[in-house]
Amino acid sequence: MLDCTDRHERYLARLMSKHAVLYTEMVTTGAILFGDRARFLDFDAAEHPVALQLGGSDPDAMTQCAEIAQQWGYDEVNINVGCPSDRVQSGSFGACLMQTPDVVADNVRQMSAAVDIPVTVKCRIGIDDQEPRDALWSLVESCADAGCEVFLVHARKAWLKGLSPKQNRDVPPLDYELVYALKAAFPELDIVINGGITSIEACQQHLEIVDGVMMGREAYSNPYILAQVDQALYNDDSARPSRDDVLRQYQEYAEKQLQQGVRLNHLSRHVVGLYHGEPRSRLWRRYISEHAHLPGSDASVLVLAYQAMVQG
Repeated sequence: MLDCTDRHERYLARLMSKHAVLYTEMVTTGAILFGDRARFLDFDAAEHPVALQLGGSDPDAMTQCAEIAQQWGYDEVNINVGCPSDRVQSGSFGACLMQTPDVVADNVRQMSAAVDIPVTVKCRIGIDDQEPRDALWSLVESCADAGCEVFLVHARKAWLKGLSPKQNRDVPPLDYELVYALKAAFPELDIVINGGITSIEACQQHLEIVDGVMMGREAYSNPYILAQVDQALYNDDSARPSRDDVLRQYQEYAEKQLQQGVRLNHLSRHVVGLYHGEPRSRLWRRYISEHAHLPGSDASVLVLAYQAMVQG
């Protein structure tokens, strides 16, 4: 979810679900230790519970970043062992770490000793020619022995040779049954399933077997699906916000962010899918795409986009 789940998108998500755990886009240790730390780590208090997803493989650097994450107020730090991008491979982290479970375990052990917040692992079921059951079991066993209790498993292999990062989200077949088998083999661990999940009904079916569900692309392209989460998955009978309620609240947030120098198109891109499936929603999307990037554009673009949609 690089370039997707930034702090603005997470604020939008929280307007629709009070309970879902929100994850940052993957942030590398180098960005935190040597870059603009506030840019990568700042978040609104409304986002809790929120987890920082880290990309790296050096235990000392990862531990230092975990300590910073705890100081910054994050509720969890997550080690990314699933991203298949070329940049990640060249840095020896992300999905290529499936080949070195001992390295991941060393990170878990050292990080867990340094912080009080949970250290979790997000992974694939294997990479390239690995046998998924062997690769996944090896990683989970090693990391569980090191103290990890929560694993978020994208139920696809990652093919680092021959497929692009985009293709790796769709082309390798899903193997939910393998993740179910993982839960059966490690009942004491929290297993969260990820990959290709596009409905609340699918979430409910998975939750009959595993402990949690992670939804990524669908929640970004069709964000209003999150408005169903609290009632359907957390037994919260609070009134579900309407799309228009969400838009009004996000517009207020956008106005404040604009005053702090954030550009409108960095805010508006997250609500392009808010009216997904609604009549004339293409007019909403078109107005935003044609106007949000213009110099001097402000939150009134969202109002005018809404008017363009409802008036047809």
